[in-house]
Amino acid sequence: MDELIKRLRDEYPDARIVLNYSNTLELLVSVILSAQCTDKKVNEVTATLFKKYKDVHDYANAPLEELEQDIRPAGFYRNKAKNIKGAAAMLIERFGGEVPSTMQELIQLPGVARKTANIVLGNAFNIVEGIAVDTHVKRLSNRLGLSTNTDPEKIERDLMNSVPKDEWFKLTYLLIEHGRAVCDAKKPKCDICCLNDICPSACRPIPRFQAIEGGSKGWRKL
Repeated sequence: MDELIKRLRDEYPDARIVLNYSNTLELLVSVILSAQCTDKKVNEVTATLFKKYKDVHDYANAPLEELEQDIRPAGFYRNKAKNIKGAAAMLIERFGGEVPSTMQELIQLPGVARKTANIVLGNAFNIVEGIAVDTHVKRLSNRLGLSTNTDPEKIERDLMNSVPKDEWFKLTYLLIEHGRAVCDAKKPKCDICCLNDICPSACRPIPRFQAIEGGSKGWRKL
């Protein structure tokens, strides 16, 4: 594990969060929007959004349909708008309009699970309680043999058990950077990967078809 982290640190010395925000509320909203959406698209949406919505009251009082349209390009806009409005209302009702700084309180907010809470805690409060597991971290954890689980919270637990705590925060962004640059979901660039000699999945073709037991055609496309 030490060697893996060292190589990734050497490869991506500037790995960090790339979402644009200027305060904790903006960070929270950005991370909620980032589900199933690229950070680049989120930044495009929030460039306008944050000019219109200045505080929790703006989100809580906004007509749902209007907020939906304002965030529509980020995808899944109905659920995300509902969660953002709900989170804003809860922040006002329970937390004095401020984003809380504990895992237990953050995960009470609509649309906030451990991944979002870990990102907010680490970047806004310098508090590290776990490892944020997004789609890149999940994929690389499986490919690198760091976890055999598919559930994000179980993957997080496996990583926390094998990674030194002082590396938890940085690991998320190292894996994200590597996932974007090299370890693509469909076409990983194993030939240029800095981990190819220690990765159990390196240079193995990703199966595009699998057998259908007893099927007339014998194969189906994944």
